[in-house]
Amino acid sequence: MSTGRGGRTVRDLRRGNRSAVLQRLYFGGPMSRQELGPATGLSSGSVSNVVGELVADGLLEEAGIVDSDGGRPRTLLRVRPGSAYMIGVDVGETRVRVELFDLALTELARTEMPLLPRGCYDVGPVVDHVAAGIATVLADAGIGADRLLGVGVGVPGIVDHETPGGSVVHGQTVGWDAVPLERLLRATGALPEEVPYLIDNGARTLGQAEMWFGAGRGARDAVVVLFGSGVGASLITDGSPDGGTTGGTPLEWGHLTVSVRGRRCRCGALGCLEAYTGAESLLARWAERGGGPARPGAVDEEAALSELLAAARAADPVAVDLLEETAEYLGAGLSDLVNLFQPERILIGGWAGLLLGPYLLPAVREYATRYSLRHPAGRVTVGLGALGPDAVTVGAATLPLSAFFATGGRRAAPEPVAEPPAWRTALSTRSGGA
Repeated sequence: MSTGRGGRTVRDLRRGNRSAVLQRLYFGGPMSRQELGPATGLSSGSVSNVVGELVADGLLEEAGIVDSDGGRPRTLLRVRPGSAYMIGVDVGETRVRVELFDLALTELARTEMPLLPRGCYDVGPVVDHVAAGIATVLADAGIGADRLLGVGVGVPGIVDHETPGGSVVHGQTVGWDAVPLERLLRATGALPEEVPYLIDNGARTLGQAEMWFGAGRGARDAVVVLFGSGVGASLITDGSPDGGTTGGTPLEWGHLTVSVRGRRCRCGALGCLEAYTGAESLLARWAERGGGPARPGAVDEEAALSELLAAARAADPVAVDLLEETAEYLGAGLSDLVNLFQPERILIGGWAGLLLGPYLLPAVREYATRYSLRHPAGRVTVGLGALGPDAVTVGAATLPLSAFFATGGRRAAPEPVAEPPAWRTALSTRSGGA
């Protein structure tokens, strides 16, 4: 095949042109062919050819006609929502949530399955929940699995994408030690071989969702914080003013040491930020001071945290003092992000962040500024995420969508993943990983 500048083949150029048109219409459409040229930098001939291909592939459709100044009316184009589908999975602290979306990321079906006993992260049941959830949402929407671009899965911990045979998860706080999650999911037979699983850290999927569709849209560099039972963050340094950010670096921010020889974190270390700010630890500290549930891990964390917030709003001194202390730790933790990365925005998401944020945010901002260097503190804004508690699931669904854009709207088959039968048997009967 002939090559162009920089060794790019004609196929590479065509794929890049298709990707440019798809993304511009996805994030900035509807748009006419005439507008697509300046917006993408492509010639009118290239736009015409690409649009013709994408229409023939069923990926674009007409979205109305607009008058032009003194010329012929122009036909608007948009990405066709029903041309493909994605599933997003959030392996959360208390449940597995599975949602089915069309190409416009409109939710079509969802299901949630609790992790029982509460907070149990045994790998076998989690894999079974994901497989069952996939089958449920497809059946509820009447969509065949062969119409999926892929299944994105947000998980706690570090995800190794370089391991031969599929992504491996290192989730120390939940007892996952090199869990071959992609192999295990593939072995369930929930999807045809050509439909990929794309697995990534939950904070990263949250960050991508907020940058594409939420409060991060328009920022070129941001940190998105996931505040739930534990805490994590994602650093985005390649944002685009009109969305379409890809990537983002997961930060194990919750395991930054904020108190030498301090409280023991669930990761096993002493003095981690998570040991002072995560919902699980926050409720434990409340119980230690004579408030809240006697056994925090045995109750619904969201309900218990709501009780703590209500007590603080009612001026209970223990609750007020505890949340003030938590705000200071959070602010100090954010100051490290400010000083290290100097982002434009810091966004706080996750169920606990969205629940406590309206109460804590003024104090968190004050402490973050107090502990930061003046110059980076003067350019950053600290706010809440805009997508609500489903943001991790939405972000997980953007993983196959990102791959779809990268291939110019072509479906890319996953790498073959072979799994020894002993893997699933062993992991299904063990608590906490491989």
